[in-house]
Amino acid sequence: MHAAGVKQAISVSTTSADAIRARTISETHPEVFHTAGVHPLYSDQPVNWGDLREVASGPRCVAWGELGLDRHHRKPPLKVQLEVLLEQLDRIARWRSEGLDLPIVIHCRDAFDDLLPVLVQSTLPMERMVFHCFSGSPDEARRVLDLGSMISFTGIVTYANAPLVAEAAALVPLDRLMVETDAPFLSPEPMRGTFPNRPAHVPLVAAKLAALHGLAPEVMSETLDDNARRFFNLPRPAVA
Repeated sequence: MHAAGVKQAISVSTTSADAIRARTISETHPEVFHTAGVHPLYSDQPVNWGDLREVASGPRCVAWGELGLDRHHRKPPLKVQLEVLLEQLDRIARWRSEGLDLPIVIHCRDAFDDLLPVLVQSTLPMERMVFHCFSGSPDEARRVLDLGSMISFTGIVTYANAPLVAEAAALVPLDRLMVETDAPFLSPEPMRGTFPNRPAHVPLVAAKLAALHGLAPEVMSETLDDNARRFFNLPRPAVA
């Protein structure tokens, strides 16, 4: 990661127990931060809401999530995913009113029609949400942008068999754009097929975004860094 010029990373949680593990990593690596949340594909596992709130209250937790809905996989059933999502959003809104105000990392796979109305009805600020690992169409990207949210891209945007994702990335305004790994999956070209994906591969995704927007790679990298620091309220790295 350091050798590739990637100075900071966020370890994203999938369960309340996983959030504790992510916190431990961030406490031992000053360049790593973490989130707290229940991934829809883990919504059939026990949730300790007290642990989740405690983890989120720590100084190195920078967001809720990832949370949302996933229709690509059949399990857990959408009904179970939705029940956990609604409770999670309700608790986040309550904790926000108590002063615990964090942005939210959204997981949405083949579920825009189901998820967007739920998020809007939650009354949580849409501009404080990032739709991570975006794999949708340009029209779906426009729907997200119209709500005020950020959009983050992974190695998918580099794949020749995902032209719609590249089209979507090209229309996202520069100040609403972010980049990520979705590790351990989705290594970008020319590393596609490499497992696990690593933070060191992120510059390859950023270079693709730069080409789509007609920018020099270093300009795009600086823009993406600024966007992530602003959205997640990250400090500037101690070493330039």
